[in-house]
Amino acid sequence: MGVDRQRQVIRFPFLLAVPSALALASPVVAASAAQIDLPAGRLGDAVALLATQARISVSVPDAGLWARPVPVIRGRMSGREAVTRLARAAGGKAEALAGGGWRITPARRARRAQPVTPAVLTTIAAVEPAGTDIIVTASKRDIRLGDYPATVSVLDGRDLALGGTGGTDAILARQANLSSTHLGAGRNKLFIRGIADSSFTGPTQATVGQYFGDVRLSYNAPDPDLKLYDIASVEVIEGPNGTLYGAGSLGGIVRVVRNAPRPGRVEASASAGVSATQHGEPGGDLGAMVNLPVAGDAATLRIVGYGVSEGGYIDNPARDENDVNRTDTYGARATLRLLPGDGWTVDLGGTFQKIHGADSQYADRDGPRLTRSTLVDQGFDGRYALADLVIVKDWDDLRLVSSTGLASQKLDERYDATVPEGMADAPPDASGDGARQWPLLAQAAPLAPQPLVFAQNNDTRFFSSETRLSRPMRDGFGWVMGISFLDNRARLTRSLGPVGVPTPLTGVTNRIREYTGYGEASIELRHGLLVTAGARLTHSRLSGEGEDVAVDVAFDRAVRGSRSETNVLPSLAVSANVLPDFILFARYQQGFRPGGLAVEGDFVRQFRRDQIASWEAGARYGAPGWGGFQLAATFSVTQWDDIQADFIDSAGLPTTANIGDGRIYSLAASAGLRPLPGLSVEAAFVYNDSKVSDPVPVFQLARLSQLPNVAQFSARGSVDYQTFISDALDLRLSANLRYVGSSRLGVGPVLGEAQGDYLDTALTARIGRPDFGVSFTVTNLADAVGNRFALGTPFLMNRIDQITPLRPRTVRLGFDARF
Repeated sequence: MGVDRQRQVIRFPFLLAVPSALALASPVVAASAAQIDLPAGRLGDAVALLATQARISVSVPDAGLWARPVPVIRGRMSGREAVTRLARAAGGKAEALAGGGWRITPARRARRAQPVTPAVLTTIAAVEPAGTDIIVTASKRDIRLGDYPATVSVLDGRDLALGGTGGTDAILARQANLSSTHLGAGRNKLFIRGIADSSFTGPTQATVGQYFGDVRLSYNAPDPDLKLYDIASVEVIEGPNGTLYGAGSLGGIVRVVRNAPRPGRVEASASAGVSATQHGEPGGDLGAMVNLPVAGDAATLRIVGYGVSEGGYIDNPARDENDVNRTDTYGARATLRLLPGDGWTVDLGGTFQKIHGADSQYADRDGPRLTRSTLVDQGFDGRYALADLVIVKDWDDLRLVSSTGLASQKLDERYDATVPEGMADAPPDASGDGARQWPLLAQAAPLAPQPLVFAQNNDTRFFSSETRLSRPMRDGFGWVMGISFLDNRARLTRSLGPVGVPTPLTGVTNRIREYTGYGEASIELRHGLLVTAGARLTHSRLSGEGEDVAVDVAFDRAVRGSRSETNVLPSLAVSANVLPDFILFARYQQGFRPGGLAVEGDFVRQFRRDQIASWEAGARYGAPGWGGFQLAATFSVTQWDDIQADFIDSAGLPTTANIGDGRIYSLAASAGLRPLPGLSVEAAFVYNDSKVSDPVPVFQLARLSQLPNVAQFSARGSVDYQTFISDALDLRLSANLRYVGSSRLGVGPVLGEAQGDYLDTALTARIGRPDFGVSFTVTNLADAVGNRFALGTPFLMNRIDQITPLRPRTVRLGFDARF
């Protein structure tokens, strides 16, 4: 997919107002002055920005003209003047259309070209436009994509918002090599390239680093699932990135890039939608953005607010309730940008989001469709807050970036722990594969069956700060060096018992302080041959203690502990441009996660750090959006030592341990094609072969043939078409499908259930202009059930099979507007 014009996808809340606004839009808009700021680059990209900045429609039907370079155009001017300047710079001419639109055609052509919009182009990496180079900003030193020795993709924020703004689910739908658990919004873990440890969120650090710009979102908490309103792009970097990103980047990086405040401009946008879910309840969403100068160009405030309600679709006949799993999300975000001059930029931001799930979204595998029978509601609440400060200073060939973030994340969960009728006295399965939690549950409720609830509360405070100095690649040499500090405190408390009177269970508090220095440099040995090397030195101080520890073990020294670790992570990469637009690359990277304390029964014990090493080789031809055909392929081999994993212990409760060593082979490929103007086609697949090759003795009899939540095969495809249906209106059609293969739920004898092997689909149509539009979206076209995740509550494992179905077929009518 790609961009034939800059589109801020938003939803206008007044259904009847949209057609009227479209009809009344006046051609005088093109004559009114606006602040125009177009960077150097291709004509097509400049037109995309101009369409939003001047609020006009501009088409470029000729594909050759579309790719011609244009210079910087900046200043206060009318849309007519800006279009004329662009046309002249590209060797074309501007033609005024009815309704205030414009068309740019080659000056040499006498007849008018057919008004077909070029294909929407997917950005491969976050771009700092300069000439015709694509720049990978995730490299922290602006390496050209043609020289970047790794697999990286960037999803355009406008594509993610098309058909309704989502959260992490919108990213998953467009990435074959990114996967997730599915406990519910704000409760999930993300995995990249098959590097997955477990299904639960416990004391272990995440395997995927998540960033909001330059600020890290969390350390060992679940994915906060922030809604992607007013987002510029989302970068996904595959494979370990220990040198630049440190601990917690074993699988890769997901980096959300927000739209920055725009100095000197008053802007606003709004979005709204209503949805209907088959077999379930209706839903709706509403969002708005405003960009306000508060001190001329020196200070600008950008504020975003939103609310989303997703209708439930799971019935619970045991409680005589239908559609129990409604999920409500609301949030806000604000950024104040200060421009004190002399190349300084200061961004001060705040983010808040709250998620409330009325009940869990799992069903009984063998029960009626989309139903389960439980005696306890299993609702959850997630709260996330972030304050961040980013300071940037630019010199001619140096850039200084200092980023600081303070995050608070809380997650409260409830699980049904009721012993099913007739099973209260049932002993564990003699084979060892049965549930082992019955003694604990019988102790909590000796007269079972009666409703029992297990509650878990995860409270995390996370502070991070990084300062780096970089030199972009110029004259065959570039480098980055930096220092960072983080402090993370995670407190996990638990209780079990009858509803309303639970008994506290042993919990744990983990704290880590991490001091880091790193550096990386690239040198061009000869034209087209680039060598990159780097290293990271990290010193970690870990401490922890038990919470609500039983009196008879409270004096045990194992309930608290502390230690220090020092790690060195080297990296090496080579890239070669062997042909025009064709690059071969090879890379070696390492990553690690520090150890910590975990709960098992009434005791607290330590688990060790784990470490990963990855070798990968790949090839890439072209860059999506910059040619008619693109192709990329990567093969990687990963060795993972002392794998940290969360699993179900003998009492039926989540715990953490080192389960052994493992290895992962991964093969991924993607292709993109623009066979016709306005039409783009994409396809990708990933094949993972994972194995726990050397399990520790306690797990040797368990089913550990593969790592959990790693589908052996996954694939995705998309088709996107855009064209004008009149001089003032354009049409965009987008279709996506994603296949997720079979995988296992987790590690250990209790978590061997199969999951996956399903196909998810979506279709969206939008009609309108850049500043007004109406969209219609259908997801799960086949109304398939599927099984995204084979767990709802761990206390019924191997007694009642559980599945997490896809959301049933859902249709959404949306409206978007920009002012």
